[in-house]
Amino acid sequence: MEKPARRVNPSTAAKGRRVRGDQVVGQASPFIETDIPARLDRLPWSRFHWLVVVALGVTWILDGLEVTLAGSVAAALQESPTLRFGSTEIGAAASAYLLGAITGAVFFGWLTDRWGRKRLFTITLGLYLLATAATALSWSFWSFALFRFLTGAGIGGEGTAINSAIQELIPARYRGRTDIIINGSFWVGAALGAASTLILLDPALLPPDWGWRVAFGTGAVLGLFILFLRRFVPESPRWLMIHGRIGEANDIIAEIEQRVAAATDTALPPAEGRLRISGRGHAGLAAVLHTLFTTHRPRTVLGLVLITAQAFFYNAIFFTYALILTRFYDVPSAHIGHYILPFALGNFCGPLLLGRWFDTLGRKTMIAATYALSGVLLAVTAWLFARGLLDATTQTIAWTIIFFFASAAASSAYLTVSEIFPLEIRALAIALFYAMGTLLGGVVAPALFGWLIETGARAYIVGGYLFAATLMVGAAIVELAIGVAAERRSLEAVAAPLSQLGAAEDRPAL
Repeated sequence: MEKPARRVNPSTAAKGRRVRGDQVVGQASPFIETDIPARLDRLPWSRFHWLVVVALGVTWILDGLEVTLAGSVAAALQESPTLRFGSTEIGAAASAYLLGAITGAVFFGWLTDRWGRKRLFTITLGLYLLATAATALSWSFWSFALFRFLTGAGIGGEGTAINSAIQELIPARYRGRTDIIINGSFWVGAALGAASTLILLDPALLPPDWGWRVAFGTGAVLGLFILFLRRFVPESPRWLMIHGRIGEANDIIAEIEQRVAAATDTALPPAEGRLRISGRGHAGLAAVLHTLFTTHRPRTVLGLVLITAQAFFYNAIFFTYALILTRFYDVPSAHIGHYILPFALGNFCGPLLLGRWFDTLGRKTMIAATYALSGVLLAVTAWLFARGLLDATTQTIAWTIIFFFASAAASSAYLTVSEIFPLEIRALAIALFYAMGTLLGGVVAPALFGWLIETGARAYIVGGYLFAATLMVGAAIVELAIGVAAERRSLEAVAAPLSQLGAAEDRPAL
C-alpha cells in the first residue's frame, strides 16, 4: 500500500505534533510532502504508457501532415476554380500557419502551466480539428489564411501541452527514447501527407477543386479519433501536486497503479523518495524570467543553441528540397513526392533506432554525437555537390543518411528544453523555445537558402551548407561543455520545482 501525500508544517514536524492526512492541526502555512514523482517513475512500461504515447504523441504526426500538405497542394490551390492563388498568396498562407504556430505555442503554453495539461491538450486539439476542417471549406484567400493561422495555433499549442504531459507521465528510465521517437514521428505525418497527395491530387480521381479539400479533411478525421482516445488520458499528477491538489493527484496515481499492475500482472516495487513543496501553483512572469535568465542561465543558453542550430540546419534543407531537385537535377515537380518518401523514412528511422541510447549511453554523449555527425556528413555532401558528383538519387540518399542522425538531434533539442526547467514553467519554456525554432527555421533559413538557390551558383549553396554544418558541430561542443545529464533521473532531480522546500532526493531510475 502506497503512502499518501501529506501536508506538513515545519514547526509542527519539529515539535513532533501529529499530522492527519492532508491537514495539519493548528497550523496556518502547511507544506506538502509527497512521493508522487517516485510512484510515477518506478512504474513498469504498460498499456497505459502506450495510450499516452499514441493519444498525445500523434500531435507531431499531425504537424508533419499539415506542413507536407501545405507544400504538396500548392499547385492545386493555383489551379482551383474557386481560389486561383498566385505564388504570393501561397507564401502568405504558409506564413500565416507559422505565425499561428508561434502565437499558439506561447499563448497556450502560458495557459497550460495555469489551467493544466489535460484541459489544454483537449482545447488545442479541438481548435486544430475545427480549423483544419474549415480550411477544407475555404472560399477565398482571407478565409484560407485565417483557417491556416488557427490550424497553426492549435498545433503550436498542442506541442507545449502534450510535451509537458508526456514528460510528466512517462517513467524516467523511458523518458528519453519516448520523447525522441514521438518528436521524430513528425516524419510519419510527412510521409502520409506526401503519399496521400499522390492519390488525392490525381485529376483522374478527383476534380481540381476537390482533391486539396479532401486532403485537409483527412487531418480532421484523424483528429476525431485522437480526441476520443484522450478521454482516457488523465491530468498530470505532477501538475496537480504542484498546485496543491494532492487528493486528486493521489486518486489518479492510484488508478494508474491499478491499471499498470493489472496489465503487467506484477506487484509494483515500493516508491523511494519524497518531495517537499509549498503547493503554491504556477509562477509569475518575474519568477519565469529570473529562472530562465539568472537561476538557469546556462541551460537557457544550451536550449537556444540546440534549437537554433537544428532549426536552421533542418529547415534550410527541407524547405528547399524540391528547389534543389528541380533546378540542379531536372526532376519534374510532379515526381518530388517520390523523393520525399525515402527522406521521410530516414528521418523517422533515426529517432526510432537511436532513441534508446539517449537513456543508456546518456544525453550528453548522444546529443553531441548526433549533432556532430549531422554537421560533418553535410559538409562532405556539400563537397560532393560542389564538384557535381551527385545526381538526384545519390543526393537523396546522402540527405537520407544525414537526416537519420539529424532527426534524432532535432528531437533531442526539444527533449532537452522540456526536461531541464522546473515544473511550474515547463510548458511556457517549451513554448518559448518552440517559437524560437519555428521563427528561425520557418522564416530565416528557407528565405536565405531560397535566395542562394535562385542565384544558380553552387558555390553560394555550398557556403550555406557549410554554415549550417558549422552550427551543428558548434552545438555539439556546447552540449559537451554545459549539457545536462538527465538520463534516468526524475524531472524533479533534473530541475527542482520552484516551490520545493529542502534538498531534492536524486535517485536514478533503475
